[in-house]
Amino acid sequence: MNTELQDQLAELMRGTQEVLVEAELVKKLARGKPLRIKAGFDPTAPDLHLGHTVLINKMRQFQAFGHEVTFLIGDFTGMIGDPSGRNATRPPLTREQVEANAKTYQEQIFKILDPAQTRVDFNSRWFGGMNAAGLIEIAGRHTVARMLERDDFAKRYKGSQPIAIHEFLYPLVQGYDSVALKSDVELGGTDQKFNLLVGRQLQESYGQEPQIVMTMPLLEGLDGVNKMSKSLGNYIGINEPADVQFGKLMSISDDLMWRYFELLSFRPLADVAGLRRAVAEGRNPRDVKFELGMEIVERFHGHGAGLRARDAFVARFQQGHVPEQIERVTLTTGGAPQRLANVLKGAGLVASTSDGNRMLDQGAVRLGSSAEGLEKVSGREHLLGSGTYLLQVGKHKFRWVTLE
Repeated sequence: MNTELQDQLAELMRGTQEVLVEAELVKKLARGKPLRIKAGFDPTAPDLHLGHTVLINKMRQFQAFGHEVTFLIGDFTGMIGDPSGRNATRPPLTREQVEANAKTYQEQIFKILDPAQTRVDFNSRWFGGMNAAGLIEIAGRHTVARMLERDDFAKRYKGSQPIAIHEFLYPLVQGYDSVALKSDVELGGTDQKFNLLVGRQLQESYGQEPQIVMTMPLLEGLDGVNKMSKSLGNYIGINEPADVQFGKLMSISDDLMWRYFELLSFRPLADVAGLRRAVAEGRNPRDVKFELGMEIVERFHGHGAGLRARDAFVARFQQGHVPEQIERVTLTTGGAPQRLANVLKGAGLVASTSDGNRMLDQGAVRLGSSAEGLEKVSGREHLLGSGTYLLQVGKHKFRWVTLE
């Protein structure tokens, strides 16, 4: 393997969880021809967060090496509902919801990808006109036994929980996308491995060279435990204001910072290794985190935005006396909303719920998703659902609290 190919492979393998099959990827790259890279996104929510960009960043890496990238919007599969990782049937989206979300996706991805080198496609292009006979023909190329090898399906079947027939169609439909696009490489999260392998199997069934399956890890959210998710409140949205993005990035732990550098930064691996050595030799991790925060903010808000966000962050912390290192606490609630006074007690911010209520009455409690978003809370009836929150009691007590 020549040096140029080695360098390309090293960068493409960066942050990947699994590559099936790596030897086949090397063989494809060695041909010297642009590969067809596919990543599919169901438009299930209007806005993307940094967790979504892990795949998009990998697409950008392939793009930088001259490969052909297709950002596939699953407007057809979105109306089925991806059952991956779920213990219950997922409600499908309406056509109106899918179209609205797909439009915002296209506006957001070009903050990362080169519009001139990106093909945006929709799987309704081949499925929209397909009749029942065509779908049955695809279904005939897979078995129920293989479907039940999928962990989430197996658990639901064993637990006598319903599995709708259309959920079996989802992996087949996603897999056929690879046939339609003749993809050489498909990217997906680790929770998509089964679906990606179905695509590989269907390509072989249709006489195509099977695609390489490249899975990417699910990015941990601000709590450093659960995957980034809007429903858990531990996310950083790519459309959030620059100051909010920067503040949230500064709230992550020093250990999680390196994970974010690996999966989100565009800096060469050698640069990241140099930063690690500098911290090991005594450099303040906060200053390195500044560099990460500035890079991410610049990406989504333009030149100069990162420096302005950093300066504003430093000024706020110096004036507001918010500590740089804040203890994190996780409370298990079973998903039930919790009274704020109970959360304050569980987090060790007050001695009792009555003490918590008294602090609320006095206006001494502030709540937010980041340091710059802290706002005074009044009222004993305030409830908190699942998610991650920054809480302050009085002038000097702070906790990051995750309810799950």
